[in-house]
Amino acid sequence: MNEPPMFKFRLYVAGDTQNSMQALANLTKICQTYLVHSHEIEVLDVFKEPDLTLKEGVFMTPTLVKLSPSPMIKIVGTLSQTQIILQALGLDTPSA
Repeated sequence: MNEPPMFKFRLYVAGDTQNSMQALANLTKICQTYLVHSHEIEVLDVFKEPDLTLKEGVFMTPTLVKLSPSPMIKIVGTLSQTQIILQALGLDTPSA
């Protein structure tokens, strides 16, 4: 039996601002619901890692980067529209 692909995410946040914390909470909920045991989340604070942030082309926060599986995608915002996020990640489920 094939194992599901491992989804690797990097979430760029701006400290503990409300939008950043909301994005992290929403991403965590999505992963715990749809990617059980098949995800990794790395959180980078743009204030602590400004050089990497600019090198990666991140100019707004919060920004989610799906590193794998390919293709890499970037999503800006609080990730509150779950169905749209699932579609962008290729995890869209049938509507109820």
